Amino acid sequence: QVQLVESGGGLVQAGESLRLSCAASGTIFDISAVGWARQAPGKQREFVAGLTSGDSANYADSVKGRFTISRDNAKNTVYLHMNSLKPEDTAVYYCNALSRSSLRYWGRGTQVTVSS
Repeated sequence: QVQLVESGGGLVQAGESLRLSCAASGTIFDISAVGWARQAPGKQREFVAGLTSGDSANYADSVKGRFTISRDNAKNTVYLHMNSLKPEDTAVYYCNALSRSSLRYWGRGTQVTVSS
């Protein structure tokens, strides 16, 4: 099993930045891809960013150019650098990992609130 724990969320003003962290533990060797999704109140969960084991990154159009996903293998941690935050970015952000056996693991989420 894989356990994921997010951190770094908080309340910021529009235009400011945050860095989210996702610490992974368990059968980390089985992870083939990692990513971030978010869910705003009253809306469905949406894809934000993804990163494969080959460091191929993908982003939602709404965050492209502002967010950057990265990883530190030595620390077993995935990051989401969020710049130029907008009120529309307000959501609970969830870390997720895809195993090589096609199982997807989720963290419990961290709240990001961007005030106008």
